[in-house]
Amino acid sequence: MDTIVRSAELRRAVALWRKASERVAFVPTMGNLHQGHGDLVRRALDVADRVVVSVFVNPMQFGPNEDFAAYPRTPEDDRRLLESIGADVLFTPDVDEMYPRGQAVSTRVQVPEIDSILCGAFRPGHFTGVATIVTKLLNLVQPDVALFGEKDFQQLMIIRRAATDLCMPMEIVGVPTTRESDGLAMSSRNRYLSADERKIAPQIHAALSRAREAIESGSQDFAALEQAGFDALKQHGFRPDYFSIRDAATLGDPVPGVEMVVLTAARIGRARLIDNVRAQPPRR
Repeated sequence: MDTIVRSAELRRAVALWRKASERVAFVPTMGNLHQGHGDLVRRALDVADRVVVSVFVNPMQFGPNEDFAAYPRTPEDDRRLLESIGADVLFTPDVDEMYPRGQAVSTRVQVPEIDSILCGAFRPGHFTGVATIVTKLLNLVQPDVALFGEKDFQQLMIIRRAATDLCMPMEIVGVPTTRESDGLAMSSRNRYLSADERKIAPQIHAALSRAREAIESGSQDFAALEQAGFDALKQHGFRPDYFSIRDAATLGDPVPGVEMVVLTAARIGRARLIDNVRAQPPRR
Protein backbone atom coordinates (compact mmCIF):
# COMPACT_ATOMS: atom_id res chain seq x y z
CA MET A 1 0.00 0.00 0.00
CA ASP A 2 1.29 3.43 -0.94
CA THR A 3 0.88 6.36 1.44
CA ILE A 4 0.37 9.67 -0.37
CA VAL A 5 0.18 13.13 1.18
CA ARG A 6 0.01 15.40 -1.89
CA SER A 7 -2.98 15.86 -4.16
CA ALA A 8 -0.90 15.94 -7.34
CA GLU A 9 0.70 12.59 -6.52
CA LEU A 10 -2.72 11.08 -5.82
CA ARG A 11 -4.00 12.28 -9.19
CA ARG A 12 -1.01 10.69 -10.93
CA ALA A 13 -1.62 7.35 -9.23
CA VAL A 14 -5.30 7.33 -10.17
CA ALA A 15 -4.48 8.38 -13.75
CA LEU A 16 -2.30 5.28 -14.18
CA TRP A 17 -5.15 3.06 -13.03
CA ARG A 18 -7.52 4.82 -15.42
CA LYS A 19 -5.08 4.25 -18.27
CA ALA A 20 -5.22 0.53 -17.45
CA SER A 21 -9.06 0.68 -17.48
CA GLU A 22 -9.23 -0.22 -13.79
CA ARG A 23 -12.31 0.60 -11.71
CA VAL A 24 -11.59 2.86 -8.72
CA ALA A 25 -13.35 2.94 -5.34
CA PHE A 26 -12.90 5.55 -2.61
CA VAL A 27 -13.51 5.40 1.15
CA PRO A 28 -13.10 8.75 2.95
CA THR A 29 -12.50 8.55 6.72
CA MET A 30 -11.30 10.64 9.65
CA GLY A 31 -9.03 7.83 10.84
CA ASN A 32 -9.03 6.01 14.17
CA LEU A 33 -10.19 3.10 12.06
CA HIS A 34 -12.19 0.17 13.42
CA GLN A 35 -13.94 -2.90 12.04
CA GLY A 36 -16.71 -0.78 10.55
CA HIS A 37 -14.19 1.07 8.41
CA GLY A 38 -12.64 -2.27 7.54
CA ASP A 39 -16.00 -3.48 6.26
CA LEU A 40 -16.25 -0.38 4.04
CA VAL A 41 -12.85 -1.12 2.53
CA ARG A 42 -13.69 -4.81 2.02
CA ARG A 43 -16.89 -3.82 0.23
CA ALA A 44 -14.86 -1.40 -1.90
CA LEU A 45 -12.50 -4.21 -2.88
CA ASP A 46 -15.54 -6.25 -3.94
CA VAL A 47 -16.76 -3.59 -6.37
CA ALA A 48 -13.52 -2.14 -7.77
CA ASP A 49 -10.03 -3.02 -8.92
CA ARG A 50 -8.32 -0.27 -6.90
CA VAL A 51 -9.21 1.30 -3.56
CA VAL A 52 -8.16 4.67 -2.15
CA VAL A 53 -8.78 5.38 1.55
CA SER A 54 -8.32 8.89 2.90
CA VAL A 55 -7.63 9.82 6.51
CA PHE A 56 -8.24 13.49 7.21
CA VAL A 57 -9.65 15.04 10.38
CA ASN A 58 -11.50 17.94 8.82
CA PRO A 59 -11.46 21.07 11.00
CA MET A 60 -14.28 22.71 9.04
CA GLN A 61 -16.88 20.24 10.33
CA PHE A 62 -16.07 20.80 14.03
CA GLY A 63 -17.73 23.56 16.02
CA PRO A 64 -15.75 25.88 18.35
CA ASN A 65 -16.58 23.79 21.44
CA GLU A 66 -16.25 20.37 19.81
CA ASP A 67 -13.51 17.77 19.94
CA PHE A 68 -11.28 18.55 16.95
CA ALA A 69 -8.07 18.74 18.97
CA ALA A 70 -8.97 15.69 21.04
CA TYR A 71 -10.39 13.60 18.21
CA PRO A 72 -8.59 10.23 18.44
CA ARG A 73 -5.77 9.87 15.93
CA THR A 74 -4.11 6.47 15.45
CA PRO A 75 -2.07 6.70 12.23
CA GLU A 76 0.09 3.60 12.69
CA ASP A 77 -2.85 1.40 13.63
CA ASP A 78 -4.81 2.80 10.70
CA ARG A 79 -2.00 1.99 8.28
CA ARG A 80 -1.62 -1.57 9.56
CA LEU A 81 -5.36 -2.24 9.28
CA LEU A 82 -5.57 -0.94 5.71
CA GLU A 83 -2.48 -2.88 4.64
CA SER A 84 -3.92 -6.08 6.11
CA ILE A 85 -7.16 -5.64 4.16
CA GLY A 86 -5.47 -4.74 0.88
CA ALA A 87 -6.16 -1.06 0.17
CA ASP A 88 -4.01 0.33 -2.64
CA VAL A 89 -3.47 3.91 -1.46
CA LEU A 90 -3.76 5.69 1.86
CA PHE A 91 -4.18 9.43 1.27
CA THR A 92 -3.22 11.49 4.35
CA PRO A 93 -3.18 15.19 3.42
CA ASP A 94 -2.57 17.90 6.00
CA VAL A 95 -4.85 20.89 6.52
CA ASP A 96 -2.79 23.16 4.28
CA GLU A 97 -3.07 20.66 1.42
CA MET A 98 -6.86 20.62 1.62
CA TYR A 99 -7.34 24.33 2.48
CA PRO A 100 -4.35 26.06 0.84
CA ARG A 101 -5.86 29.54 1.25
CA GLY A 102 -7.23 28.81 4.71
CA GLN A 103 -10.71 27.77 5.79
CA ALA A 104 -12.06 31.28 6.26
CA VAL A 105 -11.89 32.13 2.55
CA SER A 106 -12.40 28.63 1.15
CA THR A 107 -15.31 27.92 -1.18
CA ARG A 108 -17.98 26.00 0.71
CA VAL A 109 -20.63 23.48 -0.32
CA GLN A 110 -24.01 23.75 1.36
CA VAL A 111 -26.93 21.36 0.92
CA PRO A 112 -30.08 23.31 1.87
CA GLU A 113 -32.91 21.97 4.01
CA ILE A 114 -31.53 18.57 4.97
CA ASP A 115 -28.33 20.04 6.45
CA SER A 116 -30.16 22.06 9.13
CA ILE A 117 -32.36 19.35 10.66
CA LEU A 118 -31.57 16.53 13.11
CA CYS A 119 -27.79 16.66 13.76
CA GLY A 120 -27.59 19.86 11.73
CA ALA A 121 -29.84 21.64 14.22
CA PHE A 122 -27.45 20.79 17.06
CA ARG A 123 -24.18 21.23 15.14
CA PRO A 124 -24.60 24.38 13.04
CA GLY A 125 -22.26 24.40 10.05
CA HIS A 126 -21.21 20.78 10.55
CA PHE A 127 -22.69 19.47 7.33
CA THR A 128 -21.32 22.38 5.31
CA GLY A 129 -17.90 21.24 6.49
CA VAL A 130 -18.71 17.64 5.59
CA ALA A 131 -20.12 18.48 2.14
CA THR A 132 -17.16 20.76 1.39
CA ILE A 133 -14.41 18.29 2.27
CA VAL A 134 -16.14 15.31 0.66
CA THR A 135 -16.67 17.30 -2.54
CA LYS A 136 -12.96 18.21 -2.55
CA LEU A 137 -11.93 14.59 -2.01
CA LEU A 138 -14.32 13.24 -4.63
CA ASN A 139 -12.97 15.74 -7.14
CA LEU A 140 -9.41 14.71 -6.32
CA VAL A 141 -9.97 10.96 -6.59
CA GLN A 142 -12.78 11.00 -9.18
CA PRO A 143 -13.74 7.43 -8.27
CA ASP A 144 -16.26 5.23 -10.02
CA VAL A 145 -17.81 4.53 -6.63
CA ALA A 146 -17.49 6.07 -3.17
CA LEU A 147 -18.60 4.21 -0.06
CA PHE A 148 -20.01 5.60 3.19
CA GLY A 149 -21.38 3.97 6.33
CA GLU A 150 -25.12 4.08 6.92
CA LYS A 151 -24.58 4.83 10.63
CA ASP A 152 -24.12 8.44 9.52
CA PHE A 153 -27.44 8.33 7.65
CA GLN A 154 -28.00 12.07 7.38
CA GLN A 155 -24.43 12.55 6.17
CA LEU A 156 -24.98 9.88 3.51
CA MET A 157 -28.13 11.65 2.31
CA ILE A 158 -26.32 15.00 2.15
CA ILE A 159 -23.41 13.56 0.17
CA ARG A 160 -25.79 11.87 -2.27
CA ARG A 161 -27.66 15.13 -2.76
CA ALA A 162 -24.45 17.09 -3.28
CA ALA A 163 -23.11 14.56 -5.78
CA THR A 164 -26.36 14.68 -7.75
CA ASP A 165 -26.75 18.46 -7.65
CA LEU A 166 -23.12 19.09 -8.61
CA CYS A 167 -23.24 16.52 -11.44
CA MET A 168 -20.43 14.38 -10.02
CA PRO A 169 -20.17 11.24 -12.15
CA MET A 170 -19.77 8.58 -9.51
CA GLU A 171 -21.97 6.17 -7.57
CA ILE A 172 -22.48 6.89 -3.87
CA VAL A 173 -22.98 3.61 -1.98
CA GLY A 174 -24.22 3.23 1.59
CA VAL A 175 -22.87 0.26 3.56
CA PRO A 176 -24.87 -1.19 6.50
CA THR A 177 -23.75 -0.29 10.01
CA THR A 178 -21.27 -2.62 11.66
CA ARG A 179 -22.27 -3.39 15.24
CA GLU A 180 -20.77 -4.89 18.35
CA SER A 181 -22.33 -8.13 19.57
CA ASP A 182 -24.60 -6.17 21.94
CA GLY A 183 -25.91 -3.92 19.15
CA LEU A 184 -23.80 -0.82 19.73
CA ALA A 185 -22.87 0.81 16.42
CA MET A 186 -19.10 0.88 15.95
CA SER A 187 -17.75 4.42 16.12
CA SER A 188 -14.44 6.13 16.74
CA ARG A 189 -16.13 8.09 19.51
CA ASN A 190 -16.89 4.88 21.42
CA ARG A 191 -13.35 5.30 22.76
CA TYR A 192 -14.65 8.17 24.87
CA LEU A 193 -16.92 5.83 26.84
CA SER A 194 -16.00 4.80 30.37
CA ALA A 195 -16.54 1.16 31.35
CA ASP A 196 -19.89 2.00 32.97
CA GLU A 197 -21.00 4.13 30.00
CA ARG A 198 -20.07 1.34 27.61
CA LYS A 199 -22.48 -0.99 29.45
CA ILE A 200 -25.30 1.52 28.96
CA ALA A 201 -24.51 2.46 25.35
CA PRO A 202 -26.38 -0.49 23.71
CA GLN A 203 -29.63 1.02 25.00
CA ILE A 204 -29.46 3.35 22.00
CA HIS A 205 -29.93 0.47 19.58
CA ALA A 206 -32.52 -1.11 21.89
CA ALA A 207 -34.64 2.07 21.85
CA LEU A 208 -34.38 2.34 18.08
CA SER A 209 -35.33 -1.31 17.67
CA ARG A 210 -38.44 -0.91 19.84
CA ALA A 211 -39.61 1.97 17.66
CA ARG A 212 -38.93 -0.05 14.51
CA GLU A 213 -40.91 -3.01 15.85
CA ALA A 214 -43.86 -0.76 16.68
CA ILE A 215 -43.82 0.82 13.20
CA GLU A 216 -43.59 -2.55 11.49
CA SER A 217 -46.48 -3.78 13.65
CA GLY A 218 -48.64 -0.97 12.26
CA SER A 219 -48.30 1.89 14.77
CA GLN A 220 -48.73 5.31 13.17
CA ASP A 221 -48.53 7.40 16.34
CA PHE A 222 -45.06 8.60 15.42
CA ALA A 223 -45.00 11.45 17.92
CA ALA A 224 -45.68 9.03 20.78
CA LEU A 225 -42.99 6.63 19.55
CA GLU A 226 -40.50 9.48 19.31
CA GLN A 227 -41.32 10.64 22.84
CA ALA A 228 -41.07 7.10 24.20
CA GLY A 229 -37.63 6.63 22.63
CA PHE A 230 -36.42 10.01 23.90
CA ASP A 231 -37.66 9.28 27.41
CA ALA A 232 -36.14 5.79 27.45
CA LEU A 233 -32.72 7.19 26.64
CA LYS A 234 -33.03 9.82 29.36
CA GLN A 235 -34.00 7.16 31.87
CA HIS A 236 -30.79 5.29 31.09
CA GLY A 237 -28.65 8.37 31.71
CA PHE A 238 -28.30 9.75 28.17
CA ARG A 239 -28.78 13.38 27.19
CA PRO A 240 -30.59 12.91 23.87
CA ASP A 241 -30.48 15.63 21.24
CA TYR A 242 -33.32 14.04 19.31
CA PHE A 243 -35.16 10.78 18.64
CA SER A 244 -36.91 11.09 15.30
CA ILE A 245 -38.86 9.07 12.74
CA ARG A 246 -38.40 10.22 9.15
CA ASP A 247 -39.07 9.21 5.56
CA ALA A 248 -36.02 7.12 4.62
CA ALA A 249 -35.82 8.58 1.10
CA THR A 250 -36.12 12.28 1.92
CA LEU A 251 -35.68 12.77 5.70
CA GLY A 252 -39.06 14.50 5.56
CA ASP A 253 -42.08 13.63 7.69
CA PRO A 254 -42.92 9.92 7.72
CA VAL A 255 -45.60 8.70 5.33
CA PRO A 256 -47.67 5.62 6.29
CA GLY A 257 -46.77 2.65 4.12
CA VAL A 258 -43.43 4.13 2.99
CA GLU A 259 -40.01 3.03 4.31
CA MET A 260 -38.90 5.03 7.32
CA VAL A 261 -35.72 5.57 9.28
CA VAL A 262 -35.58 6.03 13.04
CA LEU A 263 -32.63 8.22 14.03
CA THR A 264 -31.16 9.42 17.28
CA ALA A 265 -28.21 11.35 18.67
CA ALA A 266 -27.53 11.08 22.39
CA ARG A 267 -24.76 12.19 24.67
CA ILE A 268 -23.29 10.27 27.57
CA GLY A 269 -20.17 11.40 29.35
CA ARG A 270 -17.78 12.84 26.74
CA ALA A 271 -19.36 10.93 23.86
CA ARG A 272 -22.06 11.98 21.42
CA LEU A 273 -23.34 8.81 19.77
CA ILE A 274 -25.55 8.58 16.69
CA ASP A 275 -27.40 5.60 15.26
CA ASN A 276 -30.41 4.68 13.15
CA VAL A 277 -32.49 1.74 11.94
CA ARG A 278 -34.73 1.35 8.91
CA ALA A 279 -38.41 0.45 9.38
CA GLN A 280 -40.77 -0.89 6.74
CA PRO A 281 -44.39 -0.22 7.81
CA PRO A 282 -47.25 -2.36 6.54
CA ARG A 283 -48.47 -1.31 3.14
CA ARG A 284 -51.70 0.65 3.18
